[in-house]
Amino acid sequence: MSLNDLRTPAVLIEFSRVRDNIDRMQALARRAGVRLRPHAKTHKSPQIAGWQLDAGAVGLCCAKLGEAETFAEAGLRDLRVVYPLHPCNADRVFALQDRGVALSFVVDHAEVVLAWSAAARAAGRWLDVLVKADVGFHRCGIDPSDPAAIDFIEEVAAAPGLRFRGLLSHCGHAYAQPSDEALATVARDEARMLRELAEAVRTRGVAVSELSVGATPTARFITDTPGLSEMRPGNYVYYDRTQVALGSARLDQCALTVLSTVVTTHGDRVILDAGSKTLSSDLIARAGCPGYGVVFTDLASVDTINEDLHIDRLSEEHATVRVSGGTAPRPGDRVRILPNHACVVSNLANEVALVAGTHVVERIPVAARGKSS
Repeated sequence: MSLNDLRTPAVLIEFSRVRDNIDRMQALARRAGVRLRPHAKTHKSPQIAGWQLDAGAVGLCCAKLGEAETFAEAGLRDLRVVYPLHPCNADRVFALQDRGVALSFVVDHAEVVLAWSAAARAAGRWLDVLVKADVGFHRCGIDPSDPAAIDFIEEVAAAPGLRFRGLLSHCGHAYAQPSDEALATVARDEARMLRELAEAVRTRGVAVSELSVGATPTARFITDTPGLSEMRPGNYVYYDRTQVALGSARLDQCALTVLSTVVTTHGDRVILDAGSKTLSSDLIARAGCPGYGVVFTDLASVDTINEDLHIDRLSEEHATVRVSGGTAPRPGDRVRILPNHACVVSNLANEVALVAGTHVVERIPVAARGKSS
């Protein structure tokens, strides 16, 4: 089967690139002496997760319990939900344990800790938890600079039914940094905050066995941030236009593209059949990266962007492309699009096509898509 045989829009994964990305990040983790636990929300695929584990990953991260349940059904057994789970989900957590899953998750609120402790004691269970630290993104997590942070961690470690594993962070604010130097500073500050908090907790006699960080933009600085035990990048498996803009990847390392067909043209306006339901409506924070992705008109090569085509607007089913020069595509022509955010694209697709150039190698279901709870 070739690309011309696929119905569009179709999500394509360049087979050689995804395998190279997996191997490259695993090699970086080995050089840094840390465990690699990829975030599976990017691919949501047990098959691709298997490639990561075969390369040396210790387990997976999941965004929600629904993702963890899907991967558990596929036989994966070391799963970490990096989301502040509420104890109303205790039955699902216990069910995963009963299936032999080594499950861990994060906590960052005293009331939730008490409720999880009560649920664990009532069920005669032990739950592995990490405390999430807010290292600058200001979403979830305790403030490492707050003196009460040490007391909170000590309470978690002493809570019946809970096993305190360590500290975990996500420097999501890295995506807004303007330069490599700023990204390196974010990575160093994240590691420093975790180390200092861990040292303070250890003076209270509390063991801290894990210091876990996770973000693709800062992953390349892991060898410069000593004292960590685990890294959790996710987007690296595919990369996308955002990662290229941030300097995390080259264009020729991006594995995910979207195959789309021109459905009509009007003057300098070309309409594609891939809208926000396929590409997502995410924009890039960095200057000089307008629009909703970049376009390749050579289906066999996704190394040269057609700079005359600009995806200016998305509707649910349409991409409006402005033509600024050159020869405009005609109805029926096909293009490939590098989206701004690959993770969202995965969640919008039922399957992806593994490709080698214009040849379709295999179709893979996106088994964990749509797991919002």
